[in-house]
Amino acid sequence: MSPVSPVDRFAAFRHVAYRRFFVARFLATFATQIVSVSVGWQMYDVTGNTLYLGLIGLAQFLPSLVLILVTGSVVDRYSRRAIVAICLVVSALCGAALLGLTATGTFAPAAVFAVLVVFGIERAFMAPAVQSLAPNLVPAADLPNAVAWNSSSWQTASIVGPVAGGLLYGASPIVAYSVALAFFVAAAMLVFMVPKPAQRSISRGMTWGSILAGFRFIGSEKVVLGAISLDLFAVLLGGAVALMPVFARDILVLGPWGLGLLRAAPGVGAIVVAIWLAAFPLRHHAGAFMFIGVALFGAGTVIFGLSQTAWLSILSLMLMGAADMASVYVRETLIALWTPDDVRGRVNAVNMVFVGASNELGEFRAGTMASVIGPIAAVVFGGLGTLAVAAIWAARFPQLRNIDALDAPSR
Repeated sequence: MSPVSPVDRFAAFRHVAYRRFFVARFLATFATQIVSVSVGWQMYDVTGNTLYLGLIGLAQFLPSLVLILVTGSVVDRYSRRAIVAICLVVSALCGAALLGLTATGTFAPAAVFAVLVVFGIERAFMAPAVQSLAPNLVPAADLPNAVAWNSSSWQTASIVGPVAGGLLYGASPIVAYSVALAFFVAAAMLVFMVPKPAQRSISRGMTWGSILAGFRFIGSEKVVLGAISLDLFAVLLGGAVALMPVFARDILVLGPWGLGLLRAAPGVGAIVVAIWLAAFPLRHHAGAFMFIGVALFGAGTVIFGLSQTAWLSILSLMLMGAADMASVYVRETLIALWTPDDVRGRVNAVNMVFVGASNELGEFRAGTMASVIGPIAAVVFGGLGTLAVAAIWAARFPQLRNIDALDAPSR
């Protein structure tokens, strides 16, 4: 396979709207990672209870599930750019609330969970809006390139953010939350500066038929259904992020900085794969590439759960990140290209609930299971489950497994 030209590698960045969106998304993700590391470590320090670590994820996921019939329709009816900007303002307010709780010495589970629920409501609207806005900022020919760079942005923030969060929290929780607040504000300002893109909006009144259009499309399009559900069950079982404070402090005997390294390790593997995919776009065997990625994610999870040494744990997390990036690249490109723009918000709302279930609900699964059978057994069980899901879905969705090139279907 020969590399594409340098111009093609940066095709998405020829569009000013995408450049501003790219930087804003990076800053917002960076800030979210800082908050995630800080809240997780602070909650475990205050309570010493792994169940609370699982509840952190649940508090952020439930709003997406409850509002699933609302968020997608709103994203398809109103300006996606405005929705993203407003959500970032709400994120900044949540960051300010966490800063206030910490500065006043009133950081307690009840108050923190209340803030996280608001944060979850904001994410319920922002996630489908962000996913639906990106295809409006670049032409279809540049969309796979934009997906690769979006993933690179997210993963870069996921590398630097946890390390920065651990270092900043080690200096002072107040410093950590202050930096996150500043980044949220900067991201909101950049999104407000994005030129208004073209968007096909819902013109008719909101009916049950229009509200459920996203579900109907996913149910009828087996490739999209298979891709979304594969991610849901694979990461729901394989997720181990919620237990990283336990592994960092009690198993690997690392401090906040070590927790930052563990949180960053998956991003290191993912960013390498994302940059490789931006330079060498996937031409063939896309479906098989995605299933191999899911299987390797499960294998890496098992190794991480069994590891008793820091270097092996970090390498296994890097493998998990690289494998997950391979799966995410194919899945997000397929969903973006196979979904009509006028229903994109509703489809992405469903997709983001599935993603949220696989992440936040997966953290809840890991935390509650760890409280019963221990963290090591909980992680290993999840990794083996992910391997089983990859095998079952490969047999159940042959259309997805056999996809060759990443392009839009003929309609």
